[in-house]
Amino acid sequence: MSKKKQKFYVVWFGNPAGIFGSWEECKRSISGVKGAQYKSFDTFSEAKTAYNKEYADYKGKGAKKKTLSKEELAKIGEPNLLSISVDAASSGNPGKMEYRGVDTQTHKQLFHQGPFLQGTNNVGEFLAIVHGLAFLKQHNSDRLIYTDSRIAMGWVKRKKCNTKLKQTTKNKKLFELIERAENWLKTNRYTTKVVKWETKAWGEIPADFGRK
Repeated sequence: MSKKKQKFYVVWFGNPAGIFGSWEECKRSISGVKGAQYKSFDTFSEAKTAYNKEYADYKGKGAKKKTLSKEELAKIGEPNLLSISVDAASSGNPGKMEYRGVDTQTHKQLFHQGPFLQGTNNVGEFLAIVHGLAFLKQHNSDRLIYTDSRIAMGWVKRKKCNTKLKQTTKNKKLFELIERAENWLKTNRYTTKVVKWETKAWGEIPADFGRK
């Protein structure tokens, strides 16, 4: 009897949202959540790509990517190159995670942390934004920050990393960094704008690790 191929489940709206390696985990995430948004994928790379986009792009059979019209592209415009872009990569959920920030125009790496032995993509995206905020404040820069994660943007706005990841001996250093990031948000003022990177119009964010 052949072994059943593993699928990966993306939950855009659930409790919690995330990428899950089994239907049981996905089911727990969407149970009791009205209007839950989720879909299965054959590989983790496909799931990660989908998770950083919109549910509307994958809703319905075929998971066909929405093509933007010329009018929509014109409305979105071009990215502001006076900025930095941040992104994270996680091999598994949880798994080895790292994040970085780059100059949007030149793609020069400005900072990088990791890999951490046990983390999640959402945690990495959150830490990347906060690191970017601290970096720009330290350099007295008026550049903005691009991220492709709406979830991380929400966590930063609430000054709380709302991860469901459990603390273990493997991720102790990661949780220490999370605590530092939350404290930084609570004790620092900043005017930096954190803006959603429009992947559908501009392609992958410049800080992408290229593992799709």
